[in-house]
Amino acid sequence: MFDNLSEKLNTVFKNLKGQGKLNEKNIESGLKEVRMALLEADVHYKVVKTFIEDIKGRALGTEVLSSLTPGQQFIKIVNEELTALMGSEHESLSLSGSKPVSIMLVGLQGSGKTTTAGKLSVFLRNSGRKPYLVPADVYRPAAIDQLTKLGEQLSIPVFPSTTDMNPVDICHHAKDAARLAGCDTLILDTAGRLHIDEKLMDELGRIKETATPSDILLVADAMTGQDAVNIAKSFDDRLDIGGIILTKMDGDARGGAALSIKAVTGKPVKFVGVGEKLKDLEPFHPDRMSSRILGMGDVLTLIEKAQDMVDEKKAIELEKKLKKNQFSLEDFKDQMVQIRKMGSIKDLLKMIPGVANNKHFKKLDVDEREFVRIEAIINSMTPEERERHTIINGSRRKRIANGSGTQVQDVNKLLKNYAQMIKMIKKLNTGGMRSLGRGMLPF
Repeated sequence: MFDNLSEKLNTVFKNLKGQGKLNEKNIESGLKEVRMALLEADVHYKVVKTFIEDIKGRALGTEVLSSLTPGQQFIKIVNEELTALMGSEHESLSLSGSKPVSIMLVGLQGSGKTTTAGKLSVFLRNSGRKPYLVPADVYRPAAIDQLTKLGEQLSIPVFPSTTDMNPVDICHHAKDAARLAGCDTLILDTAGRLHIDEKLMDELGRIKETATPSDILLVADAMTGQDAVNIAKSFDDRLDIGGIILTKMDGDARGGAALSIKAVTGKPVKFVGVGEKLKDLEPFHPDRMSSRILGMGDVLTLIEKAQDMVDEKKAIELEKKLKKNQFSLEDFKDQMVQIRKMGSIKDLLKMIPGVANNKHFKKLDVDEREFVRIEAIINSMTPEERERHTIINGSRRKRIANGSGTQVQDVNKLLKNYAQMIKMIKKLNTGGMRSLGRGMLPF
């Protein structure tokens, strides 16, 4: 997401930093480029106009012109204004009220409400809540089946809705059912339409009145750009929504909806969908998103992803093994699996400050299939071979290659990389773990 905008903004910043001293003329020229970059990113034109005026007012003041590092000061202002544009701070779900509370998901058909309901239930469970899924879309039979299957897959209870039931009654009875199931948070998956109509809005109004949700979230497709912003305004006018979940952010290289919605509707983006997996729902932090857009990385989100995936008990055991130089191929595989769970390597690397704008990184081609090959190779080894890699001779390498569907050269490459990493561990012991991460990557 935001790839095109990031690239264009960083070209502008590079040119300004190369000026040495900034004046009204080159600031005006830079702002013209920023304006074009934002419009091409499908940011609402009124939002762009106000945004540029705010930056210009600060940039032409003493804040930049008298600064010892004017180029950096200009970037700092853009970062602060971009953060403010998206809402300044992350706004959490509203979960106040007597339990069980209800979260109502609304939106047009095809925006991804049902899948988002499943993702949100995973997020809530990981946050210590006990979610209860409620299929309230009786017009699309597949919606009930889909949410029921998601609930079974996630081991999260689902209200037994049927297509002949009234959506308002479903939401009313689901509250009692959730209470009996020991759940504290209902997620109401309401019906959508191909476009906004009175019948849809009237039904949603009745559900709101009956279920008294603590939060109403509009689920909107980020790839629809300004249409998503207009849809948000329409739903907010009728339902007074609490916030927005933007889906398919991973497929939108422009990001105009995320940059415009708060300014146009006054309502915050609370979550973004960043992939197809049920864990791919991230809380939306304006300051972190601004840092990503400007190529400054996002270390906090990277740390949070790592913390979510790391098993504390295994981490302590691994630390002991590293200190004793007992890091086996089985441990290597376990660490690789943990890294893969965090997301694509290229996306993770982008979160490290300075990496996204590095010319070598832009040329980097990470083949995620390499991880699959490495895992298959290690799985084809015997337990003894995983513990003592030095016993893997020529005939064993052939057997491992055949068993994993790879070539002997692939086995040799893995063993060579692993041997180099073991040498590194012996040298570093506990002192330089930053370098260890580089050795663990298969490229």
